[in-house]
Amino acid sequence: MAKWMVTAKRADFDEIGKKFQISPVLARIIRNRDVIGDDAIEKYLHGTSDQFYSPWLMKDMEKAVDILVEKISQKKKIRIVGDYDIDGVCATFILKKSLDSLGAVTDFYIPNRIEDGYGMNDEIIKKAKEDGVDTILTCDNGIAAISQVELAKSLGMTVIITDHHEVPYEEVDGEKKFLIPAADAVIDPKQEDCQYPFSSICGGFVAYKCMEALCRRQNVWPLKEEKELRAVAAIATVGDVMDLLDENRILVKEGLELLANTENIGLKTLIQITGLTDAKLTPYHIGFVLGPCINATGRLDVAERALHLLLTKSKVEAATIASELKDLNDSRKEMTKEGLEQAVCYVEKKQMEKERVLVVYLPDCHESLAGIIAGRLREKYGKPTFVLTDSKEGVKGSGRSIETYHMYDNMTLIKDVFTKYGGHKMAAGLSLERDKVEEFRRRINEICALTSEDMEEKVLIDVPMPISYADFAMVEQMSILEPYGTGNPKPLFAQKNITLCSARIMGKDKNVAKFILQDENGYRVEGICFAQVDDLFARLERDFSKERVDALLSGRGNIVVQIAYYPDINEFRGNRSLQMVITHFNW
Repeated sequence: MAKWMVTAKRADFDEIGKKFQISPVLARIIRNRDVIGDDAIEKYLHGTSDQFYSPWLMKDMEKAVDILVEKISQKKKIRIVGDYDIDGVCATFILKKSLDSLGAVTDFYIPNRIEDGYGMNDEIIKKAKEDGVDTILTCDNGIAAISQVELAKSLGMTVIITDHHEVPYEEVDGEKKFLIPAADAVIDPKQEDCQYPFSSICGGFVAYKCMEALCRRQNVWPLKEEKELRAVAAIATVGDVMDLLDENRILVKEGLELLANTENIGLKTLIQITGLTDAKLTPYHIGFVLGPCINATGRLDVAERALHLLLTKSKVEAATIASELKDLNDSRKEMTKEGLEQAVCYVEKKQMEKERVLVVYLPDCHESLAGIIAGRLREKYGKPTFVLTDSKEGVKGSGRSIETYHMYDNMTLIKDVFTKYGGHKMAAGLSLERDKVEEFRRRINEICALTSEDMEEKVLIDVPMPISYADFAMVEQMSILEPYGTGNPKPLFAQKNITLCSARIMGKDKNVAKFILQDENGYRVEGICFAQVDDLFARLERDFSKERVDALLSGRGNIVVQIAYYPDINEFRGNRSLQMVITHFNW
């Protein structure tokens, strides 16, 4: 059972409301997001890209720009080495598009997930040398490529790293000794001595910052493609699940508007083919519709297909690639469903429910699906989860974490068990020998310091508020808090003593429930629930009886509950009605 908690952060909500012409309820929600002070509130409500932090604040930005200016003028060959996920593909596009506009001689290489693995390897370096590459420019990878950078330098190449992942370190006498590759320039806001004010940006946004600095040096900023670059950086930010705080929030807010009106033929076609042409685009559409299509090529094909979609100027080619991406993503969904079923069986068969960290070994699962399945298991069991699969060179895996568990730091404590690993607090990737799987499971649990309270699901209520207080005007004003996502969740309200008067189970997969809700004063409104409907009705039957649930489904319900919800407007066939979207029930 989840623990419900009211967020009780203090401020003068009436005063904030008057100053910024918002309701006290919205003022309280903003305070709950830790937005404090007039400047921060103004930026949260009305911030624009003009308020982005200067790229020159990043460590080694001056060095990187100096090198790139020289290489462009000398027509030296620059190879962009990206990554096969959505962030890496978007970052590669941003660098390629910008450098080409500046007259640079460029090409790119995106590692194959199966053949190459994550990031640079020795073969990528050697091939670059064979191809006459002068400069390697990484994006969304490179911060852990210490030996690969040494190899590139020994072969006479220049190396610039742009990345956003955690910097590898060793524990020496209880202190962290950070291990920075000996590249000619290393741009990563996670470096300890980097002065950039906001380190939680994705690889695509780091690439954007780098190109902004380069173009400013060349007195050509903004590029004519700048809006396109910003939209793609927004896609990368949502796709890589960055917190929608500070400048990320501004980037995504403006990026969604730019994306809806994009002139990029590939993106426009993908929006059309996924049925979003007339939709008001939100982070949900990037995270669960467009993003998975871009990611699908890196999972089941080669990520260069997605990059070619972004780069193409041909409507015919765009239509072909967009259709392929959608088909690949549909296949990925089916494979994920099968893999998740196998994973749940694995957990239950091995009776792993008592383990604080789940390590699930699915030898035959496609390795590209490990991260998705790990995320689903984390949601189901509320625990940090690793999913391991067989690969050509042993076992590979992906991990997904919970807020109270720093995945990368815990892995570092047992790093000798891995042949390769990397990541950050909430997600990680790893490789290890097959005979190390059980050792990994044992040791990662032995060092786990999570308590039962740490793993308890918490439902954070912004405001206890009667459903009768919500109206159209309130819902419309709440839109100023968008975009919602990680770090800026939808506001959540709660009310006790709500009677469920009737219920209908709907949807193709019977995964939506619709209710008539009534409060103690007789006020009635429609409620809808999309979350774990099967589990909900099983709980209702267990705690109230099957007869009362049957009565509820036949329109004669009288089950009293408390709900966590947010108000929304339902538009159907030209009609608008108020509804409460219920995220949690309790009784």
